[in-house]
Order: sequence, then structure tokens, then C-alpha cells
Amino acid sequence: MDQIKLEKMRKLKEMGINPYPYSYDQTHHSEQIIESFSKLEGKSVSVAGRIVGMREMGKLYFLDLLDGSGKIQLLGKSDVMAKEAQEIIKLTDVGDILGVEGKVIKTQRGAVSIEISQAKMLAKSLRFLPEKFHGLTDVELRYRKRYLDLIMNPESRNTFTTRAKVINYIRSFLNNRGYLEVETPVLQPVYGGAAAKPFTTHHNYLDTKLYLRISDELYLKRLIIGGMERVYELSKDFRNEAVDASHNPEFTMLEFYQAYGDYNTFMDLLEEMMSGMVKEIKGSHEIDYQGKKVSFKPPFRRIYLVDEILKKSGIDISKMDDKEAERVAAKEKLDIPTKNAVHVADALFDKYVQGELENPTFVLDYPSYMCPLTKDKRGNDKLSERFELFIAGKELSNNYSELTDPVEQNRKFRDQESERKRGDDEAPPRDEDFLEAMEYGMPPTAGCGIGIDRLVYILTDAPSIKEVILFPTVKSDKKAGGSEKKD
Repeated sequence: MDQIKLEKMRKLKEMGINPYPYSYDQTHHSEQIIESFSKLEGKSVSVAGRIVGMREMGKLYFLDLLDGSGKIQLLGKSDVMAKEAQEIIKLTDVGDILGVEGKVIKTQRGAVSIEISQAKMLAKSLRFLPEKFHGLTDVELRYRKRYLDLIMNPESRNTFTTRAKVINYIRSFLNNRGYLEVETPVLQPVYGGAAAKPFTTHHNYLDTKLYLRISDELYLKRLIIGGMERVYELSKDFRNEAVDASHNPEFTMLEFYQAYGDYNTFMDLLEEMMSGMVKEIKGSHEIDYQGKKVSFKPPFRRIYLVDEILKKSGIDISKMDDKEAERVAAKEKLDIPTKNAVHVADALFDKYVQGELENPTFVLDYPSYMCPLTKDKRGNDKLSERFELFIAGKELSNNYSELTDPVEQNRKFRDQESERKRGDDEAPPRDEDFLEAMEYGMPPTAGCGIGIDRLVYILTDAPSIKEVILFPTVKSDKKAGGSEKKD
């Protein structure tokens, strides 16, 4: 809290001006005024926003006002401004939020501006913004204090506008195809639907252990069993895992399920969704991501996981068991904590294939031991009908012909329990209630999960998932946590 700013606030109060009023009649935004200048020239408008720049030249004041749509210049002339407006402008600092009324004009240099007649202090700032000419560049500070990042960096606001457009497009796309948006529990007595470590908590009243969901898959499948043929959820999921450029412990997933379809159904659907979304939001099927061109023009490439790894490494992962996996991990020098077949196969894919998948690519038919919730490949029970969509070397989507045989599902749950006993703490526990639901009969079903955060950071050319999450998980800061010395 700055003492000079505090003194200016006190002066405003002494003048009978409330520096924190209740409301303001805002008639226009900056972008609207600039785009419609020919219609608005000479007319009076009122705008509101944060002052991000100030210059005084004799009896003239030039202020830059930032609102929700962009930035516009304010011009203050001593002979035009009302007396109270003059006093307010004199006590205004960069960072204050002002409401301004005045005529729309163009300066001699051609800048669309508002000539101030009336001004109202809407919020007197008591701290200085980061240095105005260089913006906010400290990465950790940007994530921890996102409000400063949004004030200082227009590209950050654009990123989150794009994120909203992506989610709106997905909702519209699925709604128009008969999908129903639903909500499932975040707190679950048994976690499942993915291989991940959960966050745990305790419900005092029920005296029971609960988990933050790692996926909403098993609950959405219960709805399919209940007769809701097409459902989707945009969910917050939580995994107690490392934080890096592609992972945040709290993230947004889209999962949707369709009765009477299979994984072929969703290859076609995803092509249509992804290509249409990029064309509508970006204006073209082609985007730039970290210096490379990525084309979303359909059809997307299709490759086969086992064949690609075999071709590049000489290893047939479809025949690999846990004992063989340990040998392969040692030979390939794979730095992974759990050296069973599932984790070794994933690591081989990362090593030999994933980095080459720039344009959208469907990777098909994973070994059945990697797919505990998936039907076997028709004609080959060593494989499962699963595909993942990769874009710019990142996994974006996971899709199944869902396993609907309760006896087979029970066997695969037992296999996962064995993996847990052998030390794989990411293998989920058996969900008895879900098995019981399956025993009532589950129709043929296609299932899809899409990582919204990863999709957005590719579409916005961001280097990290933290750039597209408003408040990502970061290391604790004692000052941010409340121990900062108060002025």
C-alpha cells in the first residue's frame, strides 16, 4: 500500500468524493467506439476502465483507459472539463479505475479519443502496477497474480477469450447432435476411469474417506446404462501428479459417451469437431504452434500403435508381459518408476513416435493390457479398440469402444488390483457399484475424453498448460499466503 496514493484517496474523500462508489452508467466500450467512429464522432459517450498510461502536456492530460474490449485514449482539456473532473484527474494515478463522459473526437495525430467533460473515480488503486513499458514478465508472478497479468498483458486476455470460444463451440456442437450436458460427483467414494494418483479427503459427518475424481467416466457410463443415450460433461478433474508444461493437478476434461456407437463413430466425429472448431475460431484450418505449422484440414492421419513402435524400435509391444517389460526398460534405458508392460509401452511410444505427430493423428489399437475399460479388437484379442488423438506432439483425446461385458470387466479390475499389489499406485481400485450397474446391461457404447487445457494451449500457441489456466497450481508463496508485512 503506497502512502502517496493513500493521501490522494484521503483528499478525494475530503472533497466529498467517494473513491469507491456503487455503480457507473457505462454506455460504450473502447473497441465499439473505435470501430464505429464515423457514427459516433461528436457524440457524447461514457466509458469505464483502468488507467494504464498518463501524460501531462501543459494544460492537456492524455490518459489511456483499458476496458474489457481494449484501450482508448482520453483527452483532458482544462477549458472543457467540469471543475470536479479536473480535480479528479489531478488526483488520478496509473492503476485507478475511472468513469469518463465526453465527446468522441480524433486528435491531430489521428487517434480516436474521448474529450473528457465529466469524470468519476470508480476505484482508487493503492498499489503501483508493474513497470508499464515492459509489462509483467515474471512467469511465476503472472500465474500467482493473474489479475496483474490480465491488466498488463493483452495477449493473456486474448488467450482466455479463445478458451471461452472453444468451450462454447464444443457445447454447441454436442448439443446440436443430441447430447445432453450432465453433472457427476467430484467427491467419490471410489475413484476410477483412469490411471492416476488421487487426492483424498475425509467427510466428517459421514466419517468416510472420499477422493477428488480423476475422471468422470464410470459415472457417465452409469447414465448410459440408465438409458441416457448421449451424454457429456465438461468437468474439473484432479490428479495428484507432477506439475510440468503439459500437466496441472487441477484440469478441465470433456468426456462424452454415445450408446450404439464404437470408436470408429468417434474418429469421424472428432475430425468434424476439431476441424470445424479451428476453422471457426482461427479463420483457417492451419495454425502456428511454437514455430511449426499444424493443419487441421480433414481427413486426419491414422496410424497403428503396435506397428509404429515395432517399425521404429524392433519391439512388439503386443506380446510384451511384465517380465519382458523389465528387460526392455533396462535395454532402452527408460527412466520410469514403474516398469510393467503398461508403463514401458507408454514410454516406448513417447521415445519413438509421439514427438513426430505434428498434424492431427489418430493412433489406433492399443495392446489389451493397456486398456482395462475397452473392448478387444475385432479379430485380435491381443489388441483393444482404442485410439488417441495427437496434435503437435501432444495427447489430446482418448477414445474407446467401451467394454460392456460385466464378467470381462470384473476380470480386468482384478488384473488392476494385482498391479496395485505389485506397486503400481496409479492403478485404480475395483468399483463394485459400477460392476453391479453393468450387470443390468450396458448397450454398445463409444466413449471419448478430451483435455481442454491442452487443446487451448495449442490453439493459442502457448508453451505451457499454465498459460491457459486462469489460476494454475504453483509453489506456495509466503507473501501471497498472507504473511506479507502490512503497511
